[in-house]
Amino acid sequence: MEVLSQTEIISIIILILFSGSIAGILAGLIGVGGGIVVVPVLFYLFTYLDYNEAIIMHMAVATSLFIIVPTSIRSALKHRNRGAFDNKVFKRWLIPLAFSSLLGSIIASFLSFETLTLFFAVIAGFVSIQMLRDQKERKLPKLIFNIAPLFIGFVSAMMGIGGGTLSVPVMNLSGIEIKKAIGTSAAFGTVIAIPSSIGFIITGLSQSSLLPEYTIGYINWLFFILIVPVTLIFVPIGVKIAHKIPQNILRRLFGLFLGITAIKMFSDLI
Repeated sequence: MEVLSQTEIISIIILILFSGSIAGILAGLIGVGGGIVVVPVLFYLFTYLDYNEAIIMHMAVATSLFIIVPTSIRSALKHRNRGAFDNKVFKRWLIPLAFSSLLGSIIASFLSFETLTLFFAVIAGFVSIQMLRDQKERKLPKLIFNIAPLFIGFVSAMMGIGGGTLSVPVMNLSGIEIKKAIGTSAAFGTVIAIPSSIGFIITGLSQSSLLPEYTIGYINWLFFILIVPVTLIFVPIGVKIAHKIPQNILRRLFGLFLGITAIKMFSDLI
């Protein structure tokens, strides 16, 4: 890798500050870990820095997941302090989320992301439509609610996200008010990110010859240290906004965010 110029370094710092601030606000506002923002940014930066293309996506996903750990903890605590947390659902989903996240991180080291991205985009688009529609006391079947954490943890780990993109609408469509769903989902981000980060560290050790400096397994510690302080600063801002917005507006905001995410994923596959 060539030595970066001062202008290039400044550009990278600005991009890190921007992505970190957006990720932090989203983590507090709608209970996602911020990976939807961080993964593509890291992928772009790793590509720009000329890291080995064979492990760029794995590094982006793994580093994003590790960034989600402290970000989600801060978001969950802020929401819990405001009474926006469902302890019963958290305990019920804890083990299946952790198990499926670890499994997803291991499998991600061997599979292509195209099929999973398409599947995720289809599900995200469907859920977005449901969130944007007027509520008429519809509820998801209990079976779907019970098996949802297995799917959410598996997919989230493979895509480097905190799980809120799917866990919030599943909880909300199961009768849990949106603010509690967001606060609980923030805590799930940590449950997903810790085992999946461990999985990416273990599987990445076998690729040590391809990995750049400041990387353990697939996790790049340099970018972790640069981005995390920014996300932690902006999380409380997102939490404050979330608790000032009416329930129906917050619900539609999440649905809109999910729809945009689905569209972007479809466009990436074209």
